[in-house]
Amino acid sequence: MNITGIAAIGAGLAAVGAGIGIGKIGGSAMEAMARQPEMQGKLQTSALVFAAFVEAVALFGVVVAFLQG
Repeated sequence: MNITGIAAIGAGLAAVGAGIGIGKIGGSAMEAMARQPEMQGKLQTSALVFAAFVEAVALFGVVVAFLQG
């Protein structure tokens, strides 16, 4: 396997990891909102910030993977 293929696998793994992370954040936020509906605004804001952090780390992983390839 050439270096480009390995970089593509790394980028794919970063994307899959981000999808799993954002899914866990969303699921946990929905569960928390179901338990305490009055906290919906704070939970939604926090979930959005955490999703942005996960996405930033995934983007960093994709860039590193392609720079290595």
